[in-house]
Amino acid sequence: MTSAPRVLVLHNRYRLPGGEERAVELHTAALSAAGIAHELLEADSSAAGPARAASALLAGGGQEREVDAAVRSLGATVAHVHNMQPLLGPRALAAARAAGARVVITLHNFRLFCAIAVAFRDGEPCFRCRGRMTLPGLALNCRGSLPEAAAYAVGLSAHLPAVLDAVDAFVAPSHHAAGQLARLGVPARRLHVVPHYLPEEAIAARSRAGDGRFVLYAGRLSEEKGVAVAVEAAVHAGVPLVVAGEGPLEGELRERAAGARPEAVTLLGRVDRPRLGGLLAEAAAVVVPSLWDETFGYAALEAMAAGVPVVASRTGALPEVVGEANCVPRGDARALASALRDLWEDPARREAEGDALIARARERFGRERHTERLLAVYAAVERG
Repeated sequence: MTSAPRVLVLHNRYRLPGGEERAVELHTAALSAAGIAHELLEADSSAAGPARAASALLAGGGQEREVDAAVRSLGATVAHVHNMQPLLGPRALAAARAAGARVVITLHNFRLFCAIAVAFRDGEPCFRCRGRMTLPGLALNCRGSLPEAAAYAVGLSAHLPAVLDAVDAFVAPSHHAAGQLARLGVPARRLHVVPHYLPEEAIAARSRAGDGRFVLYAGRLSEEKGVAVAVEAAVHAGVPLVVAGEGPLEGELRERAAGARPEAVTLLGRVDRPRLGGLLAEAAAVVVPSLWDETFGYAALEAMAAGVPVVASRTGALPEVVGEANCVPRGDARALASALRDLWEDPARREAEGDALIARARERFGRERHTERLLAVYAAVERG
């Protein structure tokens, strides 16, 4: 009988916490629930300025001693990496492998090839950078700073072979993401699909969306998330929109909201998880209007689990998560407005769709199914 894996979880935290931090939290929770020995070792980009981050990226990361010590102390058989850039990088992965752990990395986005990770520019998905060809990101100055763009172009290209050498298995959160990553240069034979999950306690018993008082957008306020499309659609549909989140478009969105009819759009800024749960409990629908090639869509899954109907863009993995019938064409504000209006005017339909989404979340995105897939990946890499 094969012994249980011992897992070192590695993650380079972002300056602004987001979906990947939530994924790491749930990953360690799943390991705990399964009785798998594990530890979490994190680096933190909030403690590093742009110069240090660029230097680390060009150097291939670091913290080899810390990783080596953690692997040996735990007796880790697997090092499971989430975000590695810029402070960990391939050097940390190689250190884990040299210390005796197999290396697994979850690719939450397209950071292996794309300087801004989301593979998006000029209002649509962009996959100009692929494999070691990262010069388009420099030529187009995707970082908005030529020195940063140069550091990413050189660093990502130079160190990709080291990443491919160090990693035993790549994990994608959706079949769509796996296909796109394979086209960009990730070895398909080492790619595994392990969708994200929510624990049973996060899944509602039944939908209350029939009593909902507004449409909710929850996420980063940036162009690729399509929040401006959601604002336009809500105003056109005549439904109240509550926007929870922060990001570079906040000022522009506040100007748009001020020009709309009173109470058409309410911007709350960043909200904590308990308050988000309260908002979901009061929402009639959730809008996920992404313009980029979403690799999963946590906001959609959390709405599903809460029993709230979701109207999402037909882009990336969103149809895979919420179902094709709940999607509208990407960037089409009028189609989005029509879908929102139809839901707003039919409380019974909202409740029925919410109940169906609860069942979908429980069946496809529960912890037990996630853990089975995760442990299967670990078993595969341990077998070699």
